[in-house]
Amino acid sequence: MQLIFKFSKPIFKLLVLIFFMLQTSHAQVSFDQYPVYNGNDLGLIYKKEISHFRIWSPVAVAAQLLLYKQGNDDSACKIISLQTSHDGTWHTALNGDLKGTFYTFRVNIKGKWSNEVPDPYAKATGVNGKRAVVIDPEETNPRGWIHEKSPAFSKKNLPTDAIIYEMHVRDASIAINSGIRHKGKFIGLAERGTAASPGISTGLDHLKELGVTHIHLLPFYDYSSVDENKPGRPQYNWGYDPLNYNVPEGSYSTNPYNGITRIKELKQMIQAFHKNGLRIIFDAVYNHTALTERSNFNQLVPGYYYRHKADGSFSDATGCNNETASEMPMMRKFMLESLLYWVKEYHIDGFRFDLMGVHDIETMNIISAELHAYKPGILLYGEGWTAGQSPLPDSLRAIKKNAAKLDRIAVFSDDIRDGIKGSVFDAADKGFASGKPGMEEAVKFGIVASSPHPQVHYTTSPYAAGPWNVITYCECHDNNTLWDKLKLSCADATEAERKQMQQLSLTIVLTSQGIPLLHAGTEFLRTKKGIENSYKSHDSINEIDWELKKKHLDLTRFVESLISMRKAHPAFRMTTNEEIRQHIHFDDTAPAGTIIYSIDGSAMNDSWKKIWIAFNGSDTAKKLSLPVGNWSTAMDTGTEERTEAGYVGIKKYSSIILYQE
Repeated sequence: MQLIFKFSKPIFKLLVLIFFMLQTSHAQVSFDQYPVYNGNDLGLIYKKEISHFRIWSPVAVAAQLLLYKQGNDDSACKIISLQTSHDGTWHTALNGDLKGTFYTFRVNIKGKWSNEVPDPYAKATGVNGKRAVVIDPEETNPRGWIHEKSPAFSKKNLPTDAIIYEMHVRDASIAINSGIRHKGKFIGLAERGTAASPGISTGLDHLKELGVTHIHLLPFYDYSSVDENKPGRPQYNWGYDPLNYNVPEGSYSTNPYNGITRIKELKQMIQAFHKNGLRIIFDAVYNHTALTERSNFNQLVPGYYYRHKADGSFSDATGCNNETASEMPMMRKFMLESLLYWVKEYHIDGFRFDLMGVHDIETMNIISAELHAYKPGILLYGEGWTAGQSPLPDSLRAIKKNAAKLDRIAVFSDDIRDGIKGSVFDAADKGFASGKPGMEEAVKFGIVASSPHPQVHYTTSPYAAGPWNVITYCECHDNNTLWDKLKLSCADATEAERKQMQQLSLTIVLTSQGIPLLHAGTEFLRTKKGIENSYKSHDSINEIDWELKKKHLDLTRFVESLISMRKAHPAFRMTTNEEIRQHIHFDDTAPAGTIIYSIDGSAMNDSWKKIWIAFNGSDTAKKLSLPVGNWSTAMDTGTEERTEAGYVGIKKYSSIILYQE
């Protein structure tokens, strides 16, 4: 029997609206109602006798495992139907040794098959990450790996004892003058004895000589933008477009077709760094995926792993077309298990979280608790901001103003960054070190690691729970290099003057409280030729030109001495806000354009009982009042001849560090 209903246009429109509201509401509720799988066997569990495959797709009506002989051809495949299992998972177990077999999954949702994808938990892939591959994990270990362990970076391995050096795998070795044989590769950074010319070390030797403790490497998981099939073609990317989170990037290996090679060579690099006293930090990008609708997450469970706008479209707080939903149980589970995998399998020593402000605080604190329980000396930090609006309320997200709510996780201080050199969003803007008046409080706020201090009157409220809660820096891979920024903002200054500004900037960073971070090549005036966003620029823009080290060896040696001084004196590495409040005193009579402060070293059990520091960021020399006592010089980049007792002259763009034993 056919029933016919007639409605007026207004009523019809209302019914349509209610229908779509119900559909949207149902979609959101359905995410919440998806079962959560608590097992630890998602993906592949390999044994020679039998291999288990399991994926999570609670919305699928059928699921298949597709087996291939090659990782990138169109050959016929064998299709295995997966069986429904508990909590939304699909599973199969195949007898025999499947080592070397490539595989993908696909699911049927509402009668339609998804694209083939390696599951999110894939640990090894073929070229371009198109298909996962079955491997024997033991075959990925270089000789001695079973006994390999992270080096101590100080007596107590406290976060504030760390000195971080941010670097890109390809940048460090690709230049013709790097002296490195395996250019652009993981194992290139494992080479010893490399030099640009006699006495000018490069690569690993340079890092060891510099004295930093942690090497922060830009993303080295399997990312989307570089075609591994065409290694000879000029192509470059920073790697902030994750494809397979638990797989090393194939373009950094000598053979991207072999799933074992990229893993083994990454481990060789890590092993070499650890043997030479350097820890490795993994640049983790869990806030978005390279692909959205076509990602392995979205093909298996459409929409679940991402946040959405009110209209149901993908939200985009990352500027990359999507943002992941860390608060969803299975996304949270994935992040935690992925991070633990990198620590356990690759002996990673820390993580830098890209656009950490996208993630929720609860997830970040769960991650921190688990990682610290497994590796107490692990170092965690991230960007306390987003690249756009997120539907998750600010109060729940790991943004800078919520830093004190984070458990042993630091945030970048853009306050001291912009205070030192000027806004990164305005190339012409100057900072304290380049002569801009009125920037003293911003830098002082950075000196005390964004903590409350009675003598610091900055417009931004203190947000750090302790100096361990803040990354102190003035440049990184984003935006112009410090040297390019100084050239753009101080075009009328001489090169010698700009070099003084660079020296002053690095002195401020390495003597401030918090955890200092240096950008690769800053110690010899690295330039990207004025290219602000070089994420996919040519090697000629991004490569580290090691001839600059030879040209500016004096600055490199100066930075080495600053690092050595910081490591030797706990007064520069306080661990609590209370210590900073009690033992750092600013001179309120300091002339405009200068910052003068003293540190009570004796309270920190420092061999320097008193430390006196003066920075002159102005374009004129200044006469400074010197405290009573006999002072020894630790660092002096511009003292003028003393003309009267109790005073010292300091040249423009200069610093002085004195001490009493």
